[in-house]
Amino acid sequence: MTDLTLADAGVDAPPADADDGVWLTCIECGWTGAPFEEVRYRCPDCDGLLEVRYADHPTFADFEGRGVWRYADALPFATGVSIEEGDTPLYSVPTIESEVGVEDLRIKHEGMNPTGSFKDRGMTVGVRVAERLGVGRLACASTGNTSAALACYGARADTPVLVLLPAGKVAAGKVAQASLHGARILEVDGNFDACLDIVADLAKRGEAYLLNSLNPFRLEGQKTIGLEIVEQFRDQTGDLPDRIVLPVGNAGNTAALFKAFRELVAAGALDVEQVPKLTGVQAEGAAPMVEAVAEGREEVRRWEDVETRATAIRIGNPVNAPKALPGIRETGGTAVAVSDEAITDAQRALAEDGVGVEPASAASVAGLRKLRESGEIDADEQVVCLTTGHLLKDPDAAATAGAKPEAVPADTEGVLDHLAEN
Repeated sequence: MTDLTLADAGVDAPPADADDGVWLTCIECGWTGAPFEEVRYRCPDCDGLLEVRYADHPTFADFEGRGVWRYADALPFATGVSIEEGDTPLYSVPTIESEVGVEDLRIKHEGMNPTGSFKDRGMTVGVRVAERLGVGRLACASTGNTSAALACYGARADTPVLVLLPAGKVAAGKVAQASLHGARILEVDGNFDACLDIVADLAKRGEAYLLNSLNPFRLEGQKTIGLEIVEQFRDQTGDLPDRIVLPVGNAGNTAALFKAFRELVAAGALDVEQVPKLTGVQAEGAAPMVEAVAEGREEVRRWEDVETRATAIRIGNPVNAPKALPGIRETGGTAVAVSDEAITDAQRALAEDGVGVEPASAASVAGLRKLRESGEIDADEQVVCLTTGHLLKDPDAAATAGAKPEAVPADTEGVLDHLAEN
């Protein structure tokens, strides 16, 4: 059983084989090992998830520069394979804020990263680790955004990329990105979880370096979302958010933000009571994390059949659940499932406030609405909703949710007549 708490951020003495104060620890059995001597995704003793640990935990006074690598003192390297990722905006959305009825609402829009999703944060670190390890090929299973980011960063690093996608289940915009950046794309007759099973097996056989969020270094880049939220919210409001609401697919961001806050507590940069409540949102057709939270279980039961128009979170076996569930519980958060209709309504509402996101991103706002209606979220809370991907990641979904084009004659009078009649 994992024992991840806000009071335990891995502030233990580094093992003898730590590399410049960095090492890997199993969150299940406590095994420790060198981070870069060989490829590891899971604990060699118990097959548990691994976490990157550090001898030192910096405070905000130690950070300088811009983007993900502003936080280099909290990462395994001083710099990575970078395309100026991070430093994404924290938007106010006055219409939704007023409609929902919370004290303050901000949208952290990760769709403003170079490839249009938060996955770039993980890839700038993960592909740098792959360079250090000297691997010959990078690989991932994907619902779309991971493949786009890995293909782009692999191209930047001049390293071949293999992508496995569930056939017919990935938005065209994401497939196009992976294709243009030069990835080799295999369409699997199965869902995302089947793709991940295959890629994990390929990695185990040494055929490729796995860069799904099972890889602990991916989450190191993603934890910078939490660091940015704290800094930006404090700069904009003079305060800290009470709650962060985020979409959940493989639960990597939930795990990563929890780790960021644990490390800030260890550094003395945050008190335990200042840590935002982590609140996960899933689609009703793919909600194994919500089920586990509702039933008080320590483990997530895999859903074999999942379906939702929010393709980026169409996942039935969130591999980071052992890291994410303690994050939700330790921070006093919760998890909620929302309908596809509620997700589309939230996507439209965000667009009306000037924020364009793909469906999975809008799940966070749909979840906020549902939890506010049920009284789980109070009117005096200051909330950040995380949106994870840009509107153009799934142009078909955007077109379906938006206004339909209207046919008119090819002359001014015809246009004016149409406007007057409609």
